[in-house]
Amino acid sequence: MSAPLLIWTLDWVPPGPRGFVRDLRLRWAAEEAGLPYEVRTIPFEDRETNHLDRQPFGQVPYLTDGDVAIFESGAGLLHLARRSATLMPRDPVGEAQTKQWVLAALNSIEMVTVPWWYLTITGETNNGLTVWMDKRLAQLERVLSEREWLAADRFTVADLLMADVLRVAKVRAHGDRPATEAYVERLTSRPAFRKAHADQMAHFADADQMRAKPR
Repeated sequence: MSAPLLIWTLDWVPPGPRGFVRDLRLRWAAEEAGLPYEVRTIPFEDRETNHLDRQPFGQVPYLTDGDVAIFESGAGLLHLARRSATLMPRDPVGEAQTKQWVLAALNSIEMVTVPWWYLTITGETNNGLTVWMDKRLAQLERVLSEREWLAADRFTVADLLMADVLRVAKVRAHGDRPATEAYVERLTSRPAFRKAHADQMAHFADADQMRAKPR
């Protein structure tokens, strides 16, 4: 039996980002594919410099699979997709469709939603990204109004990633996009997502208790 995957995340984070730290994407994918995995941690303190040998930007997650060590959640998802047809079809057309929508989630949607969200929470009232984001989300809404899944007429890792990008509360509350909302609800109702989310929340709750213990 091969060794389990190792998914690396922080040992603790404040309440705000819990449920959204991106190791959840890798947990979710592993749960969907039935791939055994373990979660390992790096300290929250000095997190920007304490693991630069494995993640040059000082971020999480990163993934270890035997001799393979890979950072960036999107790259990790594509690596897991190579291991499981549940996550990505094996025919050339289905594989190409899946890969293009994985990259679209990262490069066409998340690249605008994350900075828009950041400016919103900092109180920026003249958020110049709003028009751009509205255009991108409207384009995606048209796609999702015509299909249940993004690629290959079935669930793939592209749906997993796109739903994770779209499920941010402020993004969901901005505008009226019924097809997108139904899509996010459908994906986040999957048992694999619910388990991955619950496990991450429990991970950080346990960390609270450990930090509260007298030293």
